[in-house]
Amino acid sequence: MPGDKLLSAVAQVAAEAGQMALARWRTDFRRWEKEPGSPVCEVDLDVDRMLRARLLALIPDAGWLSEETADDPERLARTQVWVVDPIDGTRDYIRGRPGWSVSVALVERGRVTLAALDAPARRELWTARAGRGATRNGVKLSASTRAELPGARVPTDALPKADRDLTPVFKPNSIALRMAMVAADEADMVATIRWGNEWDIAAAALIAEEAGAAVSDACGKPLLFNKPDPQAFGMLVAAPGIHAAALDRLSPRAATLLA
Repeated sequence: MPGDKLLSAVAQVAAEAGQMALARWRTDFRRWEKEPGSPVCEVDLDVDRMLRARLLALIPDAGWLSEETADDPERLARTQVWVVDPIDGTRDYIRGRPGWSVSVALVERGRVTLAALDAPARRELWTARAGRGATRNGVKLSASTRAELPGARVPTDALPKADRDLTPVFKPNSIALRMAMVAADEADMVATIRWGNEWDIAAAALIAEEAGAAVSDACGKPLLFNKPDPQAFGMLVAAPGIHAAALDRLSPRAATLLA
C-alpha cells in the first residue's frame, strides 16, 4: 500500500479507536493498577484489541508492540512493527480530563516511518510520515524557532528550583501530547530523565521531528525503536535552537541517575 494511502488508513483507525474510547469516557468502567502508580482500565484493553485487529489487517506480516499486550520477542524478526499505546494518559482518561490520546506508530528497522495520534476529547488528530511533514487536523505543523533556553515554554505542573528560568504551560497527562505541543509551537521543550517505554513516545517523536523539532534521548542519542528491551532512558524534544543548551542542562542529571 502506498505511503500516503497507508497513513490515511492508519489515521482513520486511530480516529475510530479514539471515538471508541471517547464513547466510554466519563462513564463507569473497571479500573485498577498494573503496579503502583501505573493505572489501567478495561477501555485500554478493549481499544488495544480493536487496534491490533485493524492494524494487522493493514500489514499482516508486521510485528506488534503495545503497552497492553504481552510482549512477543517474535516482533524482533519483523521488518515492520506497530508500536501502540491504546490510551496514553490513562490517568487523565480515568479522571475525566481531556489530556489523553490514542498513539499509533509504524516502525521499520528501528525508525518510525508514519504516525497517528488521536486526542478525541480535544478534537485533535495528528499525523506524520517520514520525510513528508506533520499535521494537526490537516494543518501543517512547524516547531518553535526559539533560540534561548531561559524563558522556554515547558508543559509541567511545577518547575524544580534549578529550572525556574523556564516558563510553565499547561500539561496534559499524555506524554505524547506534550511532545506534540512542541511540534505545534505550543511549547518549546519537553524532557524526561527516567526510563520510559517506546509505545509512549514513538508516534509523537516522528510528529515532532517532521515539524522541525530536535528529538533525542536524555543523553543526546537518537531514539531507536523495536529494541529487545523496548525502553529509552529519558527523552528531549525541543526547538532546534535550544536543544543543545537543554541537553547541557539535562545530561549531567541523566548521567547521575544512570550511575
